[in-house]
Order: sequence, then C-alpha cells, then structure tokens
Amino acid sequence: MLPYAAYLRVYEPVTAFPEPARTLWTAYAESRRRPRRVRALAVEHLQALQRLTADPPELAPELESQDAYVRRSGDAIYVCPWGTRLRSWLAYERFRERTPARLVPMFAPPAETERVERDFERWKRTGRTLRPHILTSTWHVPPTWFVPFAPAERCLLLGDGTAGKGHSAPAAPEHAGCGPTTAATARTLIYVTAMAEARRRVEVALRIVRTRPVDGEPVTLGEGRLEELGRWLSGFHPRSLVELDYGGLVHLVDDRWLHADASVAETAVALAALERGEVELAVAMSTRLLDRWRPVRALESAN
Repeated sequence: MLPYAAYLRVYEPVTAFPEPARTLWTAYAESRRRPRRVRALAVEHLQALQRLTADPPELAPELESQDAYVRRSGDAIYVCPWGTRLRSWLAYERFRERTPARLVPMFAPPAETERVERDFERWKRTGRTLRPHILTSTWHVPPTWFVPFAPAERCLLLGDGTAGKGHSAPAAPEHAGCGPTTAATARTLIYVTAMAEARRRVEVALRIVRTRPVDGEPVTLGEGRLEELGRWLSGFHPRSLVELDYGGLVHLVDDRWLHADASVAETAVALAALERGEVELAVAMSTRLLDRWRPVRALESAN
C-alpha cells in the first residue's frame, strides 16, 4: 500500500549537475538495476517503512540516497534525486515544530532525536542546499501546486495501463503529458511541464492575487504560498521539468473521480476570472475545487 500522498518534483538536466555527480547520474540513468518508475515510489516507501520499524527507529538515513527518478527527451536525461536524508530532516523539523515537546519521545527515542539534530546542524553549517527536489503533501494536493500546469499537460493511466478517455499521452514535446517517462502500467495521474512555463504561470498568478485581493471569500490561492512555491522553483536549472504526481491519492478515489478531476483547469479559470474582476466566477471555481478535495482530505480522520 502506497502512502496517501502527492508529490511535486523537479527534474534537472543531468548536464546541470557538477562533476562527479553528472557522471554518476548519467551512469545511473543507464543502469538496468535502478528502480523503474513503475516501482520507484514503492521502493522509496518500503525503505522508509524499514527505517521507521527498526529497533530503534531510524528517523533519517545516515547516508544520502543514491537513487533518483529519471526522465528522457531525445538524447537529454533529466534527473530528480530522491534526497531522502534531506527530506527526512526537513520533515522531522516540521514535526518538532508542530508537536508538544513532552510528546516527542513517544515517537522517537531521545538518542535518535539527538543524532538527527546533530547531523542536520552539521549539514547546515557546510552551506549545502536545503532545497529538496521533491515536495510531499499528504491526503491532498495543495491548491498552489495546480498553478504551474495546464490541462493539456495531464496524463491519466488507469490500473490496466490504458489512458483515461480524452487524456491519452501526447506523442512529442518533452513536457507534454507522460510521453518521455519510462512506460508504466500503474494507476497514476501526473502533469509535466517545462520549468519556464511553471515559473511564468506562478508569476502571473502571484501578480493577479496581489492586485486583485478578495477578502472574506473562499479563494484558494494565498499570496504567501505562491511566493514560497516561486522561490522553490527559482532554485533549479531553468531548463528543468516540473512534475505533479497524484501518487497514492489515486487509490483513494474511483475512475470516475479521476476522469472528472479538473483541478488544474478550475484553478486557471479562477485566476483568469479574478484578473478580469469577475469575483463571482473566481469564487465559484475555488468553491468547486474545495468541494472536490474536501471528501478526500476528510479520509485522514476516518475510522
């Protein structure tokens, strides 16, 4: 069972990595031993379960992961490193911020907590990046994650390997649908776009939200969240690819829900309406988006 989480990933051109990482990732992409896309998320999840069920639990691996997600377009190779150690540190830091101090020992032995904090502080002092290639959201897709994409960049594959009606994979551009990725028969819904398009769409959305604020209405896009997303995207190579993967969330809903999901389109319509001053339409699209995802998010607290 995969985690009920969605993922926002950045794939950088392998040529953007300095040596020796460039050579290592190039060899990795050609290796037959690396986890293919159809299995990669399951492998990543299994490794996390093995760490957390160990005695004592391992909150973060002692060494950084040497695995990555891989995409291709012609002769170009794009790599999204898992960055498991860094992502574990960041997740644990968020956990500590949101959890009363007296409850933390119930989830992690003090010795393990001290090790993780010591290792993370050492990493920070070296000046190395704190920007992971992968963002994770449990039980829902944050509304801002729909902004970088367009409806035509969607790829829906059902469990039998067939594409969803009206959403078959386009056959050409590197950022169109799921064309360039490793063939997979798993149930999945993804969007892929070029970094330049993702940044442009976020910038436009941020300008609209700043100049057309709507007070007291359920408009889903906040200025702060858009700024945060824009900063994250700005830290990567300008010719990267950006991918939204519904991940394990596709197992919480049926085929009809996936076919009907128009979250990216509704977000775009809401922003365009807001820019034109059509507040009622913007609110209607935002309300529709919230209503679609509310039952999914509610499952987090279901018995």
